[in-house]
Amino acid sequence: MTSNGSQKAAQKRPAELYTGSERPYDPEDLVKASGREPTPASLEWARRLIEEEGPGAIERYLP
Repeated sequence: MTSNGSQKAAQKRPAELYTGSERPYDPEDLVKASGREPTPASLEWARRLIEEEGPGAIERYLP
């Protein structure tokens, strides 16, 4: 029996953990991470934020 009470082992997890800015993302990813709906206005907001703050713009919205 596993620690989660299951007979089968849980799915294998990746060896490395990544933050949002370590991999490419697009404005729609940023919009969704911020809890907004992907509308034309929110996508434009995300484009501007990525342009102003660079790849780390998504960091404030991820755990």
